[in-house]
Amino acid sequence: MVEGLDRDTLNLVLSTIRDFAHDELSDEYLLELDTKDEFPEQTVRRMLGEIGVSLLFIEEAYGGMGADTFDVYRICEQLARIDVGVATGVFATFLGSDPIVFGATDEQKQRWMTRIAEEGLLMAYGATEPAAGSDLGALTTTAKPIEEDGKTVGYLLNGAKQWISNGGYADLYTILANTPGGPTWFVVDHDTDGFEKGKPEDKHGIRASNTAALSLTDVRVDADRLVGEREGLGLIQAQAVFGYTRLMVAAFGLGAGWAALERAIPYSQERIQGGAPLSTKQGYTHKLIVPHAVRLEASRAYIEETASRLDAGEDLLNAEGAIAKYLATEAGNLAADSSIQALGGYGYTKEYMVEKIKRDVRITTIYEGTSEIMEMTIARDRWQQHLKTRGGYYHDQANELEALAAHSPTVGADIAALAFHGLSEVMEQARIHRLTRNQHVLFRLGEIVAYVESAGALCRRAAAALAGTSPVKSDQRFNPEAQSAVARVFVREAAAKVAMDGTRWVLGAGTAGSIDAAAFEAAVGSKAIQQAQSGLIADMDLVADAIYERD
Repeated sequence: MVEGLDRDTLNLVLSTIRDFAHDELSDEYLLELDTKDEFPEQTVRRMLGEIGVSLLFIEEAYGGMGADTFDVYRICEQLARIDVGVATGVFATFLGSDPIVFGATDEQKQRWMTRIAEEGLLMAYGATEPAAGSDLGALTTTAKPIEEDGKTVGYLLNGAKQWISNGGYADLYTILANTPGGPTWFVVDHDTDGFEKGKPEDKHGIRASNTAALSLTDVRVDADRLVGEREGLGLIQAQAVFGYTRLMVAAFGLGAGWAALERAIPYSQERIQGGAPLSTKQGYTHKLIVPHAVRLEASRAYIEETASRLDAGEDLLNAEGAIAKYLATEAGNLAADSSIQALGGYGYTKEYMVEKIKRDVRITTIYEGTSEIMEMTIARDRWQQHLKTRGGYYHDQANELEALAAHSPTVGADIAALAFHGLSEVMEQARIHRLTRNQHVLFRLGEIVAYVESAGALCRRAAAALAGTSPVKSDQRFNPEAQSAVARVFVREAAAKVAMDGTRWVLGAGTAGSIDAAAFEAAVGSKAIQQAQSGLIADMDLVADAIYERD
């Protein structure tokens, strides 16, 4: 179990980052960086070294602060609230060190992690390739052993990497390459002979980050640069961190989404239309603000739950990381898009930050695995769970939510239970009729699963808030009663997605007359889910009141 920072220390770190951003990263400066397509190298290095952000992900044994997953999620969210491009430059160092953290020997960790802590090094993670994209199994970069007296003393690396964050500026790189024993990570210095960095990519967004291609031509590294000192462990080491790293990208989506809404909310309080502020009009708040705040908070609940599980010692949680990333980044992207609409013509101009935030947050649905890869990862994992439990996986969770509803009747757990029961029936019909042979059905199941599981997490989070048992380091934007209203709004959306999209794709994938539509909808509980929508507008009113701090 990872202890991490105490609450006061975490709050001090968050405050320090905010103060640094206030002094060094004004909106005007960030817009200038965006226009010039310029990476603020020295600013990022100061964040890593001078104010010690790099120390957070390094264990105390190697000179770091030993932050846990929960801490790093909160920090990544804060960084993304400032600027996703700058946050990406910082995060790339976290990511670049992960093969060392999770795969290196104790001696290698002492060597490399201590250097990162003491020198505030910039790092880069060299996995993605031009033709392979996110498919690490299609790796083409090679590492040929150099033999002397029958012993491997080094390797020659040859290949190309693409879309590498910090690629043109890093001091140290972790590079994935194929050895005779299989994919393996190597640590490579920036100035090694034969190691070339391409020009910066001209990107749609996150223009304050550096993204560059890498070329390796007979790049020689000593054998002690092989992470873990055993060949063939690279994919295992990469898989070991997906749950963690995708959780951090989820935090980027969460932070950027809220950064956009936090610019639309005050605008709507000042903008008068028809004799009253836009913030008083349901047509504005219930379309452009409330649904996005609710989805962001649902993703927060799932992020916090998954982070707590990782810190408690659970391994991998790759599907959970995928769910968090999928929902949070899609929610952040939609929130930023809606914030442009909320500001009208102002939102569409480059003078206002929401236009930049929208371009920046878009990358979070692409890097560290696209939303489509997340849908596939989620669906495949939960499909296997459904099969292994003979359909009991989601029914069992529904029963737990029914028990929660008995103790905490105001958090929407009874509606969430309907969604879980319905999801199990959707998956069962997909099994009976072999509908997952249609890739699109599998992907849509991944989307529905993400919504439903996040609804469950949000109910548990709201119940904990009411009981006064929330994690001490949890974000406290909303009071317990408001959290309950947020949960009730979101669980209705998740349940409706099961009743509408679940039945749509099952019936849509079947042949005419092969599935009894009425019987299927009854099994899913569509009528009960529809009836559960009662009170939705009133709860959206409550959420709007909480967002605008109205009595």
